[in-house]
Amino acid sequence: MTEPFKNKVVMITGAASGFGALAAARFAARGARLALSDLRESALSDVADKLRAQGVEVLSDRVDVTQEAPIKTHIARIADEMGGLDVAINNAGMGHAVKPLQHLSVEDFDRSIAVNARSVFLGMKYQIPLMQMVGQGAILNVASAAGLVGAGHLAAYAAAKHAVVGLTRAAADENAQRGVRINALCPSFSATPLFDEMADQVGARAGLSREDAYARIAKRVPMGRVCEPEEVVQAMLWICAPENSFMTGQAIAIDGGLTAV
Repeated sequence: MTEPFKNKVVMITGAASGFGALAAARFAARGARLALSDLRESALSDVADKLRAQGVEVLSDRVDVTQEAPIKTHIARIADEMGGLDVAINNAGMGHAVKPLQHLSVEDFDRSIAVNARSVFLGMKYQIPLMQMVGQGAILNVASAAGLVGAGHLAAYAAAKHAVVGLTRAAADENAQRGVRINALCPSFSATPLFDEMADQVGARAGLSREDAYARIAKRVPMGRVCEPEEVVQAMLWICAPENSFMTGQAIAIDGGLTAV
């Protein structure tokens, strides 16, 4: 296997499971040095320890990505102990109860904005200066297909993910001549723990098993299936690759055609 990220420092938030954990493994397999964070300390330690056992250099911290101080401290530690930052994947996120907007609480809305959008703002606030110092770097913000279209019964999540796309485009415009590329990835339904939670809610309302709920949701996708996490992570690798040097400010949908119709 080639190593396009050999000795590159790759930061991944939300690295304890789902896209984040898989991305850590795939970037490591391509030579990366990793800086991982998550709020779930035990699960993050499991991911980090497994990679270290394979000879991968891993810095890991428990970080609440909704708060400025922990993010600032984590990124400062990356700079001090790893010598800089080449790639940042702002992946941490959460869903919320599947229900109409008027039934969402203010707390539901504020929490979704904090975890899904404020975290991206805070991450870039401290990632960008490190990359500007050396005149290069790639930032990938994980948004969602819900950040490109309406997403009924997921209003707070959709609002937050639209914000991620907007933040991405603004930051990309500001940094296009500074050597820092900034893009967003917008997956649709994918077989992750977050989607399992949504499918369970849909199933409970309709009296369906998780498997039948998956099938019902998959019918909304033109390809007739949900996305595999590996497909999303392969897109991450391509978007962040040094060879992909002319892409910035884009919101790339990995969605089986969902946003095309």
